[in-house]
Formats: sequence, structure tokens, C-alpha cells
Amino acid sequence: MTDYLFDTHALVWWWTGDTALPEDVARVIGDQRNAIYVSAVSAWEIATKCRIGKWQAAVPVFENFEELAAADGFGELSVTVLNGLLAGSLPGEHRDPFDRMIAAQAIHDELVVITRDPALASLGCATFWAD
Repeated sequence: MTDYLFDTHALVWWWTGDTALPEDVARVIGDQRNAIYVSAVSAWEIATKCRIGKWQAAVPVFENFEELAAADGFGELSVTVLNGLLAGSLPGEHRDPFDRMIAAQAIHDELVVITRDPALASLGCATFWAD
């Protein structure tokens, strides 16, 4: 059993059935032996990008985020002061505040991030699937 935290794009692809999510990754997500978490950061990122019209495919996720998380049995992670301090102090050039916070939460809570983004690993968190 492994504990995982979704990166936002992977979460949206899971909930929208996007074929960009590889089948082996979907199997890990669907395996009930694994604990899967979604971050408040992903909710914030999705809401922001939907509001500014940057991610239309995520609108159904934005509109049903809590119901989708509950239906899949995903745990929810809130953002803490410790997460903020860690995110702001992580080394590296990666500037995306959403990614920095997800990496910090993963490090703090010893979670593996489900992501296609290899830049997340450069922040010091463990990742699964990064291309």
C-alpha cells in the first residue's frame, strides 16, 4: 500500500476520463489498497483556471469537486502554515506556486505525487509516472 497525492492535471484527467492518463496510472488510482489524497491547492488551481477561462475541460470538476472526491473515497488535504513555510523555502527554480505547495504537502505528509510533470520531482518530492 502506498499513499498518493494527485497533481492537479492528473486529478482532472482521472475525473474527466481523459486518455492522457495512462492505464497503469489509472490502475494504481483505482486500487483500493492505496490511499489517495486531493489537495485544497488543486481545488484552488482548478477554480482559478476555470474563472479566467484557461481550462474549460475542468469546469465539470470545478462544479462537482467535493462530490467527486467523496464518491472516489479520496482524502482531502488542507493547507497548513507548515506547508506554506516549506513550499516557500523549497530550493529550485520551479516558480509555479500550485506545484510548490503540492510538493511541500507531499514531502510533509510523506506522499507520492501522481504527476506527469518531471519538474515536481526537482522540488524534492517523490513522484509516480513523471515523463
